[in-house]
Amino acid sequence: MAKEMAKSYKPSEFEDKIYDFWLKGNYFHTEADPDKKPYTIVMPPPNITGQLHIGHALDETLQDILIRYKRMSGYAALWVPGTDHASIATEAKIVEAMRKEGVSKDDLGREKFLERAWEWKREYGGRITRQLRKLGVSCDWERERFTMDDGCSEAVREVFVKLYEDGKIYRGNRMVNWCPHCNTSISDAEVEYEEQQGHFWHILYPVKETGEMLEIATTRPETMLGDTAVAINSEDERYKHLHGCHVILPLLNKEIPIVCDEHADMEKGTGVVKITPAHDPNDYEVGQRCSLPIVRVFTYDGHMTGKADVEAYEELKAKGRLAENEPEVIDCGKYAGMTTAEAREAVLADLTDLGLLKQVKPHTHDVGTCYRCHTTIEPMVSKQWFVRMEPLAKPAIKAVREGETKFIPERFEKVYFHWMENIKDWCISRQLWWGHRIPAYYCEDCGDVTVAKDAPDCCCHCGGTHLTQDEDTLDTWFSSALWPFSTLGWPENTEDLKYFYPTSTLVTGYDIIFFWVARMIFSAIEQTGKAPFDTVFIHGIVRDEQGRKMSKSLGNGVDPLEVIEKYGADALRFLLVTGNSPGNDIRYSEKRIEACSGFANKLWNASRYVHMNIDDHDVKNELPSVLTTEDKWILSTLNSVAKEVNENLGKFELGIAVQKVYEFIWDCYCDWYIELTKARLQSDGEDAQNARQVLLYVLDQILRLLHPFMPYITEEIWQTIPHEGETVMLCAYPTFKPELDFPEAAQEMQRIMNAIRAIRNRRNEMNVPPSRKAKIYVATKFPNTFEDGQAFFVKLASASGVEVGDSFDIDGAVTIVTPDAKVYIPMDELVDKEAELKRLNKELEQLKKRLAQSEGKLNNQGFISKAPAAVVENVRKQAEKEREQISLITAAIDALK
Repeated sequence: MAKEMAKSYKPSEFEDKIYDFWLKGNYFHTEADPDKKPYTIVMPPPNITGQLHIGHALDETLQDILIRYKRMSGYAALWVPGTDHASIATEAKIVEAMRKEGVSKDDLGREKFLERAWEWKREYGGRITRQLRKLGVSCDWERERFTMDDGCSEAVREVFVKLYEDGKIYRGNRMVNWCPHCNTSISDAEVEYEEQQGHFWHILYPVKETGEMLEIATTRPETMLGDTAVAINSEDERYKHLHGCHVILPLLNKEIPIVCDEHADMEKGTGVVKITPAHDPNDYEVGQRCSLPIVRVFTYDGHMTGKADVEAYEELKAKGRLAENEPEVIDCGKYAGMTTAEAREAVLADLTDLGLLKQVKPHTHDVGTCYRCHTTIEPMVSKQWFVRMEPLAKPAIKAVREGETKFIPERFEKVYFHWMENIKDWCISRQLWWGHRIPAYYCEDCGDVTVAKDAPDCCCHCGGTHLTQDEDTLDTWFSSALWPFSTLGWPENTEDLKYFYPTSTLVTGYDIIFFWVARMIFSAIEQTGKAPFDTVFIHGIVRDEQGRKMSKSLGNGVDPLEVIEKYGADALRFLLVTGNSPGNDIRYSEKRIEACSGFANKLWNASRYVHMNIDDHDVKNELPSVLTTEDKWILSTLNSVAKEVNENLGKFELGIAVQKVYEFIWDCYCDWYIELTKARLQSDGEDAQNARQVLLYVLDQILRLLHPFMPYITEEIWQTIPHEGETVMLCAYPTFKPELDFPEAAQEMQRIMNAIRAIRNRRNEMNVPPSRKAKIYVATKFPNTFEDGQAFFVKLASASGVEVGDSFDIDGAVTIVTPDAKVYIPMDELVDKEAELKRLNKELEQLKKRLAQSEGKLNNQGFISKAPAAVVENVRKQAEKEREQISLITAAIDALK
């Protein structure tokens, strides 16, 4: 590590070296320690397909701040890293790469495909964790996990079998969300709704018994081939004569019943709706209530069913292999083999030819899309594996209601409760090869299923040996739901599990409360009897300078690695936490990142100044026995800041905490204390040495306070100052110390500083240069304070001398009032009266001319009516600013007369 500070702050020259130093020192590693309290975070595992984006940077920065803070506070702080296998995304990447080579999954076969997938994982899977290291994350890399490693895979099989045996996992035909592009089912939480422009097509259905036409509006006319009923409301007087009647399904000339169901809204449209139980979730529920047949007319790759699909269905039926609610499959005739989009056009053309398409109306509606590929989702009745959610949801709701797990901020508990109280059974099977293969084995002899952790030798029902494992894999979220305990050794009762579980804090965005947080809570309670963490710390997202969500289409994304390369990781981390409040979004801008880099530079230069004053002296990193008023003020202020920062961090107010550290460093230490000590440092003897010791001690404490937020620069500087220990990250975090509480001295110094600040402000308002000295008269009830502080006024307030008394009567003096003093400065000593009056009158004349021009424009109706609104508003603002400046200059002229 460095022994001397470089002349300028160049993070690219030391950040990688410092991270390597931390790794070699094994400082991130944690073991169970009975003498310490555990503090555990499990990293939300990023996908192995991912690259570091600004959202990752925010999430990992907040976690790192907490883990570094707890480590320095004496906890056995464990941060478990890992990655997610991301079934859909990873398989899609591999299939796309194969497509470019002219190879398909079927060409390779499952075994060869998986070999290729593991090879891809070995090559690319560690990319994002390598990128995370650039950010400075201090997770225990020795414990890095992967959702498909041996331990996590064992946990997945254990949970699946246990839930199956308890009747909480079952296989059946139910309505699912089907992605025809990814060719797999996805859960409700993985469907993203986007507003799309569509149409309502009004189709006429002939009534068999009366010959009248029922008008039915639909946004998906191609589904009508699967209609098995039309529905009316039993209370609708318009259609009471049709109870028990039938309609003839256009195009297929098929008789289907008219049923009464509450789903038909009398106030919406014509009050009549078509019912397609195989392809609409609401229609499916109607079908269940009315015992309607389920007819599938879509293939799973987004085409209309045909002869081959019917033959496959009939073969299953002949073998007695159809499950409950298995949809009937029909041959769509002339439409067979068409895509659903092609079929829509063909169906509408045929309806038009038959005179059955009455009208078309534009319609804007929310359409479900796949969260991965953004393809429109097709609701399908499909045979899948499901988790029965009702018995799992109840204890998970209770855990949050009773405070076993709390959300920060609390308002997100409402989101959690709403989802959990309205939850449906979770579809967990995916039609993919990459992932945890479902441990279910089908017997070709008896047709029954055996579920087991390990491949069975024979059927548990008939003893047959002709077994085939289920082709599907589990939803990725099934394995990540076990993350808090599977990563610590479960299902084995390991020492780590006993010590570090339940974990302490989950840090995550508000967008995956449904995907992940809720599933971890109910899974952990079901398997371990305990909630997986005591606190869910929710953060927002990073938006651009205009408050827009970052996206490729807007071109407003930010690459964290590019930011780190240009400004350093500390500047990025500091930006992401400054102004951050739980649950709220933050904004990124170039101006902000430059300001954060400027703060780092300020600290760097202040540290170099300390070095300039201690390097040639034997200065110990401890406080001297004799402290001046300014020493006591800085130490007492540091003490208060340490107390407040600990309180803020304990309440997850990271943005408030870092702001207090920032203000102390910039305002108190750099702008005040360093200036206050300069005169002492220029002298010899004990007073100068005492000042050096306090400067050094406070710098050391500053580096500790700031370290969780900006770890690189604090480590780099800390290594150059006198210290004990190997790394600042293992030093004790500053806390409140009663012996360093000096309220009276701090108040005295604050009185002096208030007066100096007020004098500087007034001189600045009067454009008096710092080089122009003037005598200061201080009237105060605290004469001793201001007598003792005379040197500060000379040094910092451009005073040529200071006189302190009860009161003064000085003609032509500038008067400055603070809560503790009234300060008088003779005007003649501040300015050349005649020259200043001449300057002010000239500036006043110029301002009046500019104001006349602005008001002329604003009084010109032609300008007001023709100029853009923004231009007019700018002129208004300019005129107001000119009026304010005229008022200030007029007051200054009056004061000089």
